[in-house]
Amino acid sequence: MKKVLLLVGAAVLSLSSRAQLSKVDEIYAQRVEGQNVDTIAWIKNANFYLGGNQGLLHNWSAGGELASLAVNAVLNGNIVRYYNRHVWTNTVDANYALFYAYSNSFQPRKTDDRLDYTSKYGYRLGDKNSHFYISGLLNAKTQFSKGYNYDLPNWRDSSTSGFLSPLYVLVSPGIEYRRGSMLSVFLSPAAMRMTFVSKDYTSRSDVGAFGVPYNKNLRMEMGAYMSARYQKDITKNITYRSRLDLYSNYLAKNTYDINGNVIKKDNPGNIDILFDHFIAFKFFKYFSANFGLTAIYDNDVPFIPTKDANGNPIKEPIGGLGWWQIKQTFTVGFTYKF
Repeated sequence: MKKVLLLVGAAVLSLSSRAQLSKVDEIYAQRVEGQNVDTIAWIKNANFYLGGNQGLLHNWSAGGELASLAVNAVLNGNIVRYYNRHVWTNTVDANYALFYAYSNSFQPRKTDDRLDYTSKYGYRLGDKNSHFYISGLLNAKTQFSKGYNYDLPNWRDSSTSGFLSPLYVLVSPGIEYRRGSMLSVFLSPAAMRMTFVSKDYTSRSDVGAFGVPYNKNLRMEMGAYMSARYQKDITKNITYRSRLDLYSNYLAKNTYDINGNVIKKDNPGNIDILFDHFIAFKFFKYFSANFGLTAIYDNDVPFIPTKDANGNPIKEPIGGLGWWQIKQTFTVGFTYKF
């Protein structure tokens, strides 16, 4: 709950510090139409969503959770600096959701946790009719709090991840095709990616954790990277955003144990994939229904079937997808755009 309140506070502070610019309306119109601008200005845009679900049962013949509460918060924001041929874009995506239930004494259980920041600088090649930029990109991804496997009877004793564990940092120069802020395709043949993880997680298994070797806290990679982003106000009340990231590690190779046996297969053809979709339907003035879907494939995060206390595999609703990591959310609640 504290993390949700922090997101609320961040949104309020951002709103109170917002600067009014004389050319914002004009530049924003050009930006929505997918046109590059040749002027000096800041463009600020953010959306904050807060939703929840509460339930209470007594003598309910159909059964169910006697009392429950779910809270979900989403913050999407970007700040763009236009300076003639220069453009500096900063984007943040933050998600956090908690579930409380009477059956486990209202111990909070996390259902969503994401903190993703991208900073990108570009210099346009040619006049304002050109859509190509020489660019540099910095991306950092982590989470707010510890994660657990709630299917284990003693799940509180051992977390599976934590704040900055893992922390993915990617730095890359490249070429960007850009049409305002509506469409961006960034390509880099030399992207360095670093994965930071606490030794508390990498020391638990011979293969380490999140691709970081046993008892280490850092892994370095060099490879090719592509990031494509698209956002569009389909109507006045419907907004759609999509993102596709692809990464191929040139240094990928098989991992062997001390006996020479392969314990993890890998090669540059195992491309890491992040495919993200978000659509918001706004109704009335301060309410919306939001649907999000994220699919991730990472060869360093294999699919390990979850088992119960007796060692029997737990059947998942979408377990047949194997190594794919899938997250789907649907929220109805308060929204504010600033």
